[in-house]
Amino acid sequence: MSLTWTDSRDIAIELVEQFPDTDPKTVRFTDLHRWVTELEDFSDDPNRSNEKILEAIILCWMEEMD
Repeated sequence: MSLTWTDSRDIAIELVEQFPDTDPKTVRFTDLHRWVTELEDFSDDPNRSNEKILEAIILCWMEEMD
């Protein structure tokens, strides 16, 4: 499966698996951006992200942690 910036929920699931002990509320956007672009299945343009997209990923990540 190929991930893009619009796949917030799937990206969040991948992040939960890779960073199970990380509290998403403490993650800086710069780190989040890097982690997402380094995901094996991520294939979108790294420059297409923005604050709204990163916030959506954080929110999905918090939901997945519950």
